[in-house]
Amino acid sequence: MSKHLVIVESPAKGKTIEKYLGPDYQVMASYGHVRDLVPKEGAVDPENGFRMKYDVIERSEKQIEAIAKALKKSDDLILATDPDREGEAISWHLYEVLRDRGLLDDRGVHRVVFHEITKKAIQQAIEEPRDLAKPLIDAQQARRALDYLVGFNLSPLLWRKIKRGLSAGRVQSPALRMICERENEIEAFVPREYWTLDAKVERQSQPFTARLTHLDGNKLDQFDLNSAELAHDAQKRLTDAANGELRVAKVEKKQRRRNPAAPFTTSTLQQEASRKLGFTASRTMRTAQQLYEGIDLGSGAIGLITYMRTDSVALAGEAIGEIRGLIEERYGANNVPDSPRQYKTKSKNAQEAHEAIRPTSVRRLPNEVRERLSSDQARLYDLIWKRTVACQMIHATFDTVAADLVPGDSRHQFRATGSTLVDPGFIAVYQEGRDDAQDDDEDKRLPEMAEGDTVQLEEVTADQHFTEPPPRYTEASLVKTLEEYGIGRPSTYASIISTLQSREYVEMDGKRFIPTDTGRIVNSFLTQHFDRYVDYDFTAKLEDELDAISRGEKDWVPVLEDFWGDFRDRVKEKEENVTRAEAVQSRELGTDPQSGRPVSVRLGRFGPIVQIGTKDDEEKPRFAGLLPGQKMDKITLDEALELFKLPRDLGETPEGEPVMVNIGRFGPYVKYGSKYASLGPDDDVWTIELPRALEIVAEKKQKDAERFIKSFDEEGIQVLNGRYGPYVTDGNKNAKIPKETDPKSLTLEQCQELIAAAPERKGRGRKGASKSTAKSSGKTASKSSTAKKTTTKKAATTKKAASKTGTKKTAARKTTSKKAPAKKATTAKSGGAKSDSGDNAGDSRLSAQPSGDRGSE
Repeated sequence: MSKHLVIVESPAKGKTIEKYLGPDYQVMASYGHVRDLVPKEGAVDPENGFRMKYDVIERSEKQIEAIAKALKKSDDLILATDPDREGEAISWHLYEVLRDRGLLDDRGVHRVVFHEITKKAIQQAIEEPRDLAKPLIDAQQARRALDYLVGFNLSPLLWRKIKRGLSAGRVQSPALRMICERENEIEAFVPREYWTLDAKVERQSQPFTARLTHLDGNKLDQFDLNSAELAHDAQKRLTDAANGELRVAKVEKKQRRRNPAAPFTTSTLQQEASRKLGFTASRTMRTAQQLYEGIDLGSGAIGLITYMRTDSVALAGEAIGEIRGLIEERYGANNVPDSPRQYKTKSKNAQEAHEAIRPTSVRRLPNEVRERLSSDQARLYDLIWKRTVACQMIHATFDTVAADLVPGDSRHQFRATGSTLVDPGFIAVYQEGRDDAQDDDEDKRLPEMAEGDTVQLEEVTADQHFTEPPPRYTEASLVKTLEEYGIGRPSTYASIISTLQSREYVEMDGKRFIPTDTGRIVNSFLTQHFDRYVDYDFTAKLEDELDAISRGEKDWVPVLEDFWGDFRDRVKEKEENVTRAEAVQSRELGTDPQSGRPVSVRLGRFGPIVQIGTKDDEEKPRFAGLLPGQKMDKITLDEALELFKLPRDLGETPEGEPVMVNIGRFGPYVKYGSKYASLGPDDDVWTIELPRALEIVAEKKQKDAERFIKSFDEEGIQVLNGRYGPYVTDGNKNAKIPKETDPKSLTLEQCQELIAAAPERKGRGRKGASKSTAKSSGKTASKSSTAKKTTTKKAATTKKAASKTGTKKTAARKTTSKKAPAKKATTAKSGGAKSDSGDNAGDSRLSAQPSGDRGSE
């Protein structure tokens, strides 16, 4: 039997690590978190020191049983989860579960960390075990408790005041505020006109351009020439004064250096992958996780990059030495600086991984490993490799030239600038991207000029411009801004962005975020009634306090107490005093000329709607949904009334079915009888006529016919073609048909057997919670002071934490009560992403956050 049981988070890296450690070690995966807060109110108890009640996650039960079985045959337990707060918490939760089962009484427990999956790093980690780190566990518990308290209190308020399914969160809401405020800036922006005058000149057959900087001896500001009249007057005066040539009044030559960017942190990797590769933050983190956990290069899997959740820009001395050696070999000794470049981390609390993201060995060249990688893996590895190598190369050197050109003896002045790359240095390998295009003089070369020389003037041009509003946020610029404000942590940004999109708070215009009407109403409600909690400085300060907990500088309970009192009182006060009409921001547009009733626009259950009449009228109100592109704050009375001209009756099908067109929750459609078909992208619901509608109906009927294979009507069983192949269904369960079986040949008995053997269809609620509740181990954890001595044998025999607080009477059906949404809870078996503000959101270590629909971050 194995002497040592090692627990990691994912099986992908488990096999590699087991190979490095040898036969005395058995490596098993926890598959992320093994416990989470119980999925109901009361999981965090502020009245009792914020005691937290935990359940074993249903999908983890079998794996815990397997780990427990293996532990019985082992001498000790080695916890080797990821080297951050979340990884520390996973180890602690597993320790608590195994301890409560009495499996650690006579076994040693050790915590080891490593930042790359290489043989040397793994073996060194095993030789340097430590205890579980109480401050890291406390910090993670504090984050989880905060997110739970915000989610389970603020989100239900949004449901009651605005509509169901909404969420608010500690970090998610300030991010939404940023996007909405930027949109407000854009809408309020008033363009200003200005003109620029350029001289098109030539010397020694080389044309170049010079910009007017002084007029009549006065330096021009941007808006000094703000009309065509002023611009054309200046253009004529300059042309007359020049008389076909400009005199060189002054030439300045300088040398400029540009230094390479620091190696990647989580945040800068997400930003650069967005700019250069078009990756979303979640796609970047998913691919980086694969590169970290290991790729088989022909002789077994090996980690290609270091740990990808880090705020640090430091590099290990050994890595720097290898990089400098590679630079000398590939790019020449002249590209190696005299001393290694050292970068300082700006973040006060660089995540617990102590290095920047880098290749585990720069000797693994991108072109040599590319054939073993997927397209995404190869592109991201190439980006990381180049940035890492470039960061240890010499600066790039530019020769810059600026020449002042004067027309005749006047006091007017033009300036021409140019820049020439003399020594590329690090640019030969890598150049950092930019979020938005900028003017750049680096590729402009000027002819040789000296004071007193003349240059030929071809013409003076006058160009009209208008100022532009600030650009909408991209993923890269949003991540950058969040980090600059100190809101959230880089490892959480992917999940924050995903939540904003899944809640339909934002939509994408190309790669830029636009807030939806729902997003703007939620933001308006929060900024008006919970201004403190979406304030950037408050959120950043709270983040700093959580970091201080992780460093052992603060106790976590007082931090939560300071937050909870005012927050609880604010929620109660707004629940009592804010009406739903105020929250949804109903806006009256005018009066319906036909009925004389008021016409208003507001947010309805399925999105923005216009309404004729009120609920107090004798006649029921009429409703119509807004069209794509229409906005609640922009729609006019005439536009609203047009919406009530739907549905349009077009006639009948040849079979006598009535045909009509309308707009529904999912867009324009044609209805024939009791069935529906979506209109095409080029079809207009206002102008489509019966012949085109019948074409759409015929296409839909053909598609439905191709989907149908056979049916047993009395038993309600059908054999159908689906997206993933033929299947059998009785309306409640779907059963795959074996590949070797002809679907058309299936008998009723065979269909019934397939359905009986098929798994139950996953519902929208967290139905499986009853099992995990009944089987949970260590449901209640007291303050994580239990972690202080958890890794010694002695600790295993100490008094168990109050684990009986959560009992078997916690019924699963209660998890889907009015205050506990079920929409996202089906991730319990799918290994979904962590909550938004967990330290490592988006790494799929925590499935089924119970407050997922409550806006947990």
